[in-house]
Amino acid sequence: MKNSLATSVFIFLVYVGGLTASFGQKSQTGMGTGSIQSQNQVKTLVAGQEAPSFNLKNVDERILSLAECSDRGAIVVFTCNHCPFSQLYEGRIIELHKKFAESGFPVVAINPNDSISEPQDAFSIMQKLASGRNFLFPYLLDDTQDVAKAYGATKTPHVFVLQNENGLMIVKYVGAIDDNPDDPSAVSQNFVSDAITDLLEGREVRNPASKAIGCNIKWKK
Repeated sequence: MKNSLATSVFIFLVYVGGLTASFGQKSQTGMGTGSIQSQNQVKTLVAGQEAPSFNLKNVDERILSLAECSDRGAIVVFTCNHCPFSQLYEGRIIELHKKFAESGFPVVAINPNDSISEPQDAFSIMQKLASGRNFLFPYLLDDTQDVAKAYGATKTPHVFVLQNENGLMIVKYVGAIDDNPDDPSAVSQNFVSDAITDLLEGREVRNPASKAIGCNIKWKK
């Protein structure tokens, strides 16, 4: 009986161990699949690299290219309607355009978010926002998200300052607008403004990168 009982216990433990191992393999497979499905982001462009061109639909229904939006340079801002950080920075984005557009560095805003995941980022609401806030710059829809992936944008907002060099748009700064999304009066570093000032005064950008502050881009599933 003792030998029989011991054998039964051994078989039971092996069975349980097999189930545990099987469950562990399934869990690892599930995590791997999730990792593959979430690989929407690509390496973010850095200063010195060429920025890809694009053709995207503006809120006025026109298709605009990067070259049509600017000649000397551009402040490309990946942003959206719903993100609280985009909303906090909205006024400052408008002011950047007012400050630098005439010097050849207009804002070019791009909404990369999937409107199925986030209905508030739908094109019709983009149109209402641009009209209500009297945007004087393009607000483009990156419906395929190909442009966001090509630039390596990860947040809303995420800024890429570009300068035309011999017909190529070269990245000069990447990151946040400034260092305080909550309170414009408490900003100590105006990253984008300082970068463009450096360029206009003929200097290399002294701080070519910072950490983007904002909401994660809503990628298509």
